Amino acid sequence: DTALQKPREVFRLPTDLTAYDNRLCASIHFSSSTWVTLSDGTGRLFLIKSGKRGNSASEKWEIVFNEELGSPFIIAHSVSFVKSDTHSVAVLLLRVEKDELDTKGSGFHITLEWITIAEISKEGDSRYEIFKRRVLQGKSVPHYAAIEPSGDGLMIVSYKPFKFVKDEDNKLEEENDDAKAANEKKDPLYYWQQTEDDVTITVHIPQDITKDDIKVRFSPDNICVTLKDQPPLMEGKLYSPVDHESCTWIIKDNKSLEISLIKKSEGPRWPELIIGDTRGEFIMDSSQCSEIAESLMHLTSEVMNPNPEKENPPCNAQELEECDAFLEDSASLCRFDGDTLKVTHVINLGSNQYLFSVVVDPREMPCFCLRHDVDALLWQPHSDQPENMWEHIATFNALGYVQASKQDKKFMACAPDYSYAALCECLRRVFIYRQPTPLSTVLYNRKEGRQVGQVAKQLVATLEANDPILGFQATSERLFVLTTKTLFLIKVNPGN
Repeated sequence: DTALQKPREVFRLPTDLTAYDNRLCASIHFSSSTWVTLSDGTGRLFLIKSGKRGNSASEKWEIVFNEELGSPFIIAHSVSFVKSDTHSVAVLLLRVEKDELDTKGSGFHITLEWITIAEISKEGDSRYEIFKRRVLQGKSVPHYAAIEPSGDGLMIVSYKPFKFVKDEDNKLEEENDDAKAANEKKDPLYYWQQTEDDVTITVHIPQDITKDDIKVRFSPDNICVTLKDQPPLMEGKLYSPVDHESCTWIIKDNKSLEISLIKKSEGPRWPELIIGDTRGEFIMDSSQCSEIAESLMHLTSEVMNPNPEKENPPCNAQELEECDAFLEDSASLCRFDGDTLKVTHVINLGSNQYLFSVVVDPREMPCFCLRHDVDALLWQPHSDQPENMWEHIATFNALGYVQASKQDKKFMACAPDYSYAALCECLRRVFIYRQPTPLSTVLYNRKEGRQVGQVAKQLVATLEANDPILGFQATSERLFVLTTKTLFLIKVNPGN
């Protein structure tokens, strides 16, 4: 039952592409069960209405948007969504472009163009047009890049960071942010100091402000400072609770407002005064500097790394294998907000090597798999849960170690029900790793003298072709392997 039916043609690119120079491979992404985005490899993007795919033998795809978008690209990801009764499709285009200004590096940079195409009705006629275009730039091809199902954000896993680029003069948005931050740093709104018992805040006030114009309101975990009828000068949640009934304020001779906060819990130092407020500057007195330096003395030495073999090193380098060495430094996972174009979340992945991505639930973002020690852990992003944005949903035991030993590895994937993981080499061989399953018979480990309850199996399939493998896709029952000439189906699990 692994035989395929005779293929049906549902779409053909309208033009002959052989005459184009510098053409990339065509790429396709299924935005939803009824919408498809397609790149012909020359720089042209197609938005196609497919209808419910597989329902009809006479199924035909209809082009609703077709536009040249500059240099050639591949489609990294796309989503279809409805917002304010308007249907939109967001597409992520990946380009590798020459960078004339980069004389020391590779001479190239990576751009991710985030395009939103929306249905627009004019005089009773509806058509699809580009509604918004945003460009990010980085220095490495992202391991993972996906748009949130709502179209409100973007997540990227990459070795080098990405930044948004302004359309007008191609300058990075970050440059303006750095300039603003520098200006704000010149004149702090307030200064603050602390001891184990209290916190002292000093705020400079204008000459024409009198005591009657100042209102300071204390609560157990909040503070609000207002001058005359203006918006609050300082307002927000304090880092830690205070004894608000004992807090005071006075006006000093030099026309400054001094506020004293009494800590509810003595001892712990506050890393910030008002949570999220960066307009103040912390001033540390000399005694505190000496105290901190003394507490760090045991971590410092006059000699650089005087005795690395002393006591217990974190790992024995002689026991590491070549496959355990990472060619890259640590990658990072970033979440960008689509409205502000700012980074809202950043996670340093450290030594957790990126392995592959897979769609487990079409309603959610693609999952990504990271190596954790010898295992491989599958993570599901949840864009609608800011406090729990990444959920660990599956573990593939020892897969991190096993895949590292496959020097000719080309693709990795796993079943949507996590029943197995698989990888293939550039030619012929496919490795399938099943999850541990209970045994129907009794099995003992003679060396350890214990009964074995579960066994994980490895399967190896060898394709009857020497053509390069170009595609690799796993379902819960079957594994699809595409070569330059043949599409192979490998039955892994029996059907329901």
